[in-house]
Amino acid sequence: ETDEDWDFYWASVHTVRQVFNPENGRRLQEHQIINHYPNHYEITRKDLMARNIKRYRKDRERQLEQSSNMEAAGHGPTGLSVAAVEEHELPAEWVPTTFALPSDYAIFVEEFRRHPNATWIAKPTGQAQGRGIFLVSKLNQLKKWSGGQKPFNQTLFREPYIISKYIQDPLLVGGKKFDLRVYVLVTNYRPLKAYLYRGGFCRFCVEQYSSDVAEIDNVFVHLTNVAVQKQAEDYNDRTGGKWDIDDLLLFVEGTRGAAARDKLVTEMEAVLVHSLKAVQGVMINDRHCFEMYGFDILLDSALKPWLLEVNASPSLSTTTDEDRILKTRLIHDVLGIVLGSRSTSASAQADAQANGAEGGVGELSVASLGGFYCLIDEGRQQQLRQQQEELRQKAGRDRRRLLTNR
Repeated sequence: ETDEDWDFYWASVHTVRQVFNPENGRRLQEHQIINHYPNHYEITRKDLMARNIKRYRKDRERQLEQSSNMEAAGHGPTGLSVAAVEEHELPAEWVPTTFALPSDYAIFVEEFRRHPNATWIAKPTGQAQGRGIFLVSKLNQLKKWSGGQKPFNQTLFREPYIISKYIQDPLLVGGKKFDLRVYVLVTNYRPLKAYLYRGGFCRFCVEQYSSDVAEIDNVFVHLTNVAVQKQAEDYNDRTGGKWDIDDLLLFVEGTRGAAARDKLVTEMEAVLVHSLKAVQGVMINDRHCFEMYGFDILLDSALKPWLLEVNASPSLSTTTDEDRILKTRLIHDVLGIVLGSRSTSASAQADAQANGAEGGVGELSVASLGGFYCLIDEGRQQQLRQQQEELRQKAGRDRRRLLTNR
């Protein structure tokens, strides 16, 4: 056997970098499937995610404004307005204000001084599980951390950081802060096809939440990462500090009403879809690839979802029996979709490519999706729009024929 003798590879991000390294001269064979896109980091690296989403949001808002102006001027509906009335409405904002350090330090200081009472959270761009994270409420805290250099000396940085405005009014359950881990499976980027897993969960802090400055360094109050919380003395080994997302939705329905629950689900789906669309144009859409992302979302007290980060390799280790069952089913269902859809007929694949798809997979029955459901299928949407346009043209021809016969 050789390193190339495989059909399906659940690889680390470091291995994927080697697989797609052009210098090694390796090309994947037609049947081979791997679990990362070559430049997955466009959405999974914190600084690139923030930059791509910021650019995308500005572009979309400009497009919608142009469309609105054209229609107000009497030009009738435009193609842009059709895009605006899509299933997932563009959120006004869904990533906290973020700057890259050290490159954006001067801009960050200006923003900091405009909001002197705000708290900020600094994270290394390439780390996970809460490593290297700290909160900042005063500039001198950042100067001390950076070695006292002002502006930062690039050579003193071991790794790049981002610093984001901290959400100081999170939704609390039992007085404790939490975030949500939701799983999204992407099988194609152009056209975009993604599935959302129903079995997401909440990750709770062990200690009661407080925005008091005295607690700013208390990771058991502010950081929801399981790797951090399990170090606390009061960590619950039985529950793992986790709550099924269905329990959260039931809590929201019971405290805020069914309408608030439905609105939350819709807005969370919009955050997921538009985050993927933000990198759709830059992602290398290799037909051998798929990706199972772990999206981390925080809800504020107004039930607004905020995207914190996207994980390329969400942890599949387990801390409880429920965790083991959830993640075992998750892997099973991912394989079912990825491998099952690849087994569609060659004619279906040829039809998809003829319709402009650059890669991707065939259609699957609802039953074969397991715990997933289709979040977005642009290929199907394009087909429906084409069918609607054909029906509209046919109706126009029929009306003209009737008038001619009269």
